[in-house]
Order: sequence, then C-alpha cells, then structure tokens
Amino acid sequence: MKILHTSDWHIGKSLYGKQRYEEFESFFKWLLKLIDLEGIDVLLISGDIFDTTTPGNRAQEIYYSFLSKISRSRCIQTIIIAGNHDSPSFLSAPKGILKDLNISIVTDIDNMDDLIIPVRNGEEEVKVVAIPYLRDKDLRVVEDGESLADKNLKVVTGIKDKFHEICDYGKSKNISDSPMILMGHLFVAGCSTGDGERELYVGTLAQVGSDIIPSYIRYAALGHLHVPQEINKSNHIRYSGSPIPMGFDESIQKKEVVIIDLKKSEIDISRITVPCFQKLSRITGDKPDILNQLDLIKKEGINTWVEIEYSGSQPPGTLQEEIEDRIKESNIEVRVIKNRYLTQLVLDENFVSRDLTELSYFDVFEKCLESADLQDDEELKTLYRDVVKKVEEADINL
Repeated sequence: MKILHTSDWHIGKSLYGKQRYEEFESFFKWLLKLIDLEGIDVLLISGDIFDTTTPGNRAQEIYYSFLSKISRSRCIQTIIIAGNHDSPSFLSAPKGILKDLNISIVTDIDNMDDLIIPVRNGEEEVKVVAIPYLRDKDLRVVEDGESLADKNLKVVTGIKDKFHEICDYGKSKNISDSPMILMGHLFVAGCSTGDGERELYVGTLAQVGSDIIPSYIRYAALGHLHVPQEINKSNHIRYSGSPIPMGFDESIQKKEVVIIDLKKSEIDISRITVPCFQKLSRITGDKPDILNQLDLIKKEGINTWVEIEYSGSQPPGTLQEEIEDRIKESNIEVRVIKNRYLTQLVLDENFVSRDLTELSYFDVFEKCLESADLQDDEELKTLYRDVVKKVEEADINL
C-alpha cells in the first residue's frame, strides 16, 4: 500500500499583502498528478490546512475543489487532522458529508474510536492513528496554587501520555496485526525550525522528546514544522514540511512530500521534491549590492518576488526610486524594502536585523519589559506567553 504524507498547507497565506492563491492551486494540480502517477492509495494531511481559523471564500474554494477531485482519484482514503492554525469546529463542520467521499476529518480526541482509522485495499490493510493538535484543555486540569513550572510539566507530560494512550488503544484493536501509521501535529525537541512557524507553545512547552512515538509505529507522519526532516535519524519518523515557502526565510528550502510504500515486512520511504511555483528571493546589502543583485535576477527573466533589506552604514537616500527604475519592464516584483539603518536608530542591537512589522508578540513584550527594567522576570514572561497561547487556541467559530 502506498501512502503520501503532506502537511502545513496554510491555504490563504499571504506574503506582505500579496495573495498566493495561484501557488496553492498549482500545488494541488501537481499533487493530484503525482498521486495518479505514483499510484497513491492513502493521503495523509498532518494539520494546518488553513493559515487562519477564519479562511476566506477563495481559500475555502481551493480546499474543497481539491477534496472533490481527490475523492474521484485512485486514492481510496484521505485523512486530515487539525493543526494549531485550524479551527476545529470549522474544519469538522462538513465531516459527515466528506466521510461519504472517503475523507476523514479528525479535530478532537473526545472519542478514541474516531482516531483509529482502518484502511483496506484488497488484502492489504493499515491502521492510521490520527491525533490532531492537542490544546491545553486536552492536556491538563487547572489546580489552585500550582506553579508555572507545574503547568509546563503537565503540558509536556500530558502530550506524551495522550499519544501513548491513544496509540496503545489502537494497538489493542489491531486484531489483524496490520501496520500502524501515526499522524500528529506537534513540536519535537531538537528539530530544525523556520521563521514561518508561529510558535504557540514557547520555551519548554510542548517540546516533547522523540520517545513520544511508540516503537511499534511503522511510520509517524508529523506536521507543524515547515522544514522537511527526519527525527533523530529515524527515517520512519518525519515532518513533511510545508509544500510551498511560507516566507522569504524559507525560499532556499527544498520543499517535499513523502511517499511511504508499505509492504508486509518492510517499508520504503521516498521524498519527492515539490516544484517551485513562485520564485522568492532575498537581497541584503548596501545600495551597490542591492542594485547588482537585482540586475542578476533581472537577467534570469523569471517572475520573482523580492524582499530587500538595506544594511548600509549611511542613509539610503534615493534607493527606493533607483530600485523602481532598475526593475522597470522586468519580471521582478519587490514585495518589501526594509531599512536596517533606520531600524538601528529606533531599536537596540538585539533588533537591528528585523523589521518592525515582523516583530512577534513576544518581541514587543520583551521590549516593554526592558523599558520597565523587568527583562529578567521569567515568571512574567511565562505568564504572558500562557495568555497568548490561550487566546490563539480559542476557537472563534464555536
């Protein structure tokens, strides 16, 4: 049986205000062709289907159009779990209809039987254990007087316990002893991250060890991190990563999907590179550097979106006008021009490499703490992060 693992689509993601619907449509068109070419039987999508909990009409149209087409393909089963960016109630609303199309949506762990999904193709069978992103309410009970350290420990322990509890339950129902596949959306400690991930759990929160994966799991299809990678050199425990770059910081990453060919006694894993549907390029330097790099991109003649960061030691002067003149009648679209020189006048050296528009909630809070001479108050930082996490976990569609 052949299985395809993908995740972190983030449909509806924009880039400095530029919508990317054509990229998403191109990816899904390519994915459908790959599924047909490779003879894929099962499609696993490990969370973060949409970029926000309230996706726009166009994002929804692209998503449901793909599901309609996949239901008519040779793929016999599609399984989707909710990620931290997804609204569980929104994602699960049509699951009754989608189930009739052999598309399973898993957004909560209220009923463990719903998390164990057997897939049969002739004489072959696999059991998929589908665990969505686990929210705070799934992991711990609030107790009076507990410390922040106690809360953090409960979250980490809760994730590990839930994964083993659900997997063991699936194993107990695995009468035919068919291979078990695990789906999850979480952060495994020690993995590579890109700036595109919005950290919901920070510090030690939810950074669980790889021992969260039981030894009897044949393949773990993970989502949440955008960098494709295996865990602790274990080829069968993988993040597929996002299929398109979520930002300019991911522009040099090789994006991929993973194909798992399950046989009776062995497993064959192959990584398929996703084509680049929109070239992104990052330029940093002083004025001559920037203009020279633009000339090189212009010579390529490829439709390119560019992020520029001026890092010269003197005011940039007429740089913006010179950039606009340099890219006339070209396929270059400059999405943003950052001015590190100006930023340096406003922010201290810890922030000179970042534009104000890119600062996270936590960056801004750190600045507030510094201005109040409270930068070493770790308890206050943890409390703030806990509040942000609760706000972002709230399902506004309920």
